[in-house]
Formats: sequence, structure tokens, C-alpha cells
Amino acid sequence: MQLPQAFLPPFLLLDPQLQSWLVEDMGRGDRTTQAIFPTGSQTRQAAWIVKEAGIIAGLPIAARVFQLLNPEVELTPTVPEGQWCDLGQVVATLVGPLDALLTGERVALNLAMRLSGIATLTRQYVEQILDLPTQLVDTRKTTPGLRLLEKYASQVGGAVNHRMGLDDAVMIKDNHIAAAGGIGAAIAHIRARIPYPLAIEVETETLAQVAEALTHRVDIIMLDNMPLAQMQQAVQMIRQHNPNIKIEASGNITLPTLRAVATTGVGYISTSAPVTRSTWLDLSMKLYP
Repeated sequence: MQLPQAFLPPFLLLDPQLQSWLVEDMGRGDRTTQAIFPTGSQTRQAAWIVKEAGIIAGLPIAARVFQLLNPEVELTPTVPEGQWCDLGQVVATLVGPLDALLTGERVALNLAMRLSGIATLTRQYVEQILDLPTQLVDTRKTTPGLRLLEKYASQVGGAVNHRMGLDDAVMIKDNHIAAAGGIGAAIAHIRARIPYPLAIEVETETLAQVAEALTHRVDIIMLDNMPLAQMQQAVQMIRQHNPNIKIEASGNITLPTLRAVATTGVGYISTSAPVTRSTWLDLSMKLYP
């Protein structure tokens, strides 16, 4: 299976966040850099170096951080987004005013390290099922303020984005079902109120709930925390009833259990683990002499 293409969110959306993170780090000014270079800045070159092997992600975002400080800064990637990089490899070169390079270094590196860590772990998950017709999907379990970027990193790693927010699609979860009095009652309320053409997904935990979701003609059925044998039965039920319904598996799915879930025949597996369990990929910036 070919990896999906990653789409960088427009900077019209990202710039306010990037600016706020620069302001958070700079405060009233970069005391160190401004003290050493009080009369202006010289032009210097630098390199970004990988300090551990992994998938690189976030270089265009890092470039934007520096350009917000000074548009003369040029960050040139030496590897494409999503490529595996080895320890010690140079992934980008920079040239520009030294004060901008030093002031923007930490925010730019922090973002790239966070996103590269997500992309690296996501790729490990994706590679487990790359030969199967099942796609890995991310979730809304993201860091507040970082959702757009973390979901971008998920795409770089090879996953497919689930809904970005509550307004993207209807997803009827266990608490909705309990509060509404059942799947049928929840769907009746929803169909009378949602705009066309939002898809309706329902979370199911039993075969009886799967049957009820089929009766009410939902677009996507999630099989949540089901044992593998029960999940296989559910997939067969859905396929026999309507082969066009999309089937998603979810619920405590980790790297050791991922492939077994995929072999049940589900089309999508959603898991938060590549975001919530990933560690940062260590990068550093070194000035050339």
C-alpha cells in the first residue's frame, strides 16, 4: 500500500500560533543575543543535525518560525519530509542574520523534534500493516494548541487523519448512546439536525449494537474494544449487510496488537498511541565556523 500524501496546513492558520510561541520564549527580548550583538547582526550559516535515527518532520514549519523573525533567513532541507535519517545526518542548512538564527533556534527545534517523534512512531505502526488493505488513523487525543501540527506529523508518518474536530463529522460514542437512550434514538435526533453531507459514525461494543447501527444505515461503524473473534463476526455481519459501510477498529490498540486487528478485515484502525506515546527525536543546530 502506498503511503498517503501529507498536506501542510496553511500558514494563515499557523502563523498566529507560531508568533505566540515565539513571544512566549522571547518575552521582552533575547537578552543574551542582544547583549552580544548590540549593533546589529552578521550573516551566518548553520546546520541542523539528527542526534538519533528517525523520520524527519516539521522542516517547513521550522523555516516559517525563522522567517517570522526575519524574512532573510533561508532554511533549506537536505532531506524530504518523511524520510528516515541516520544519527549525525544533516537534515537542513540555514543562512541568515545571526540574531534571528539564535533567537528562533529553540522554538523551531522544539516543534521539529516533537513532530519528528510522532512521525517516527507512526511509521513503525504503518509498516506493521503496509501489506494489508487497512489504514492507520489518528485520533483527537492531541496536545491542546498543537492539533494541526501533530496531525500533520501523523500524515508524514503515513497515517490518515480522522476528524480534526467535533464539527468534521458525527461520531456517536458510548456516552451519547447512553444519554440519548440508544443508538436509534441518537441517530433520529442527529438526522433531523445536522447539515448535509456530514457522515455519521457510531461506536459499537457488542454485536447487538452493530446490528442496530446497520438497521439505521450509518456510514461508518467503529468496533470498540472488541475481542478479535467478536470483531471478525462483526466485520462479516457488516459486509453481508452492506459492503459499502466503512469499518473502523479502536480501543487500546498498540504496536504488538495492531497486525492481528488488521487481519480481521477492518478498513481502518484508529489509535492515539503514535501521538500520546511518542518521544521527541533529538535534533541540534550547529553554527558553521
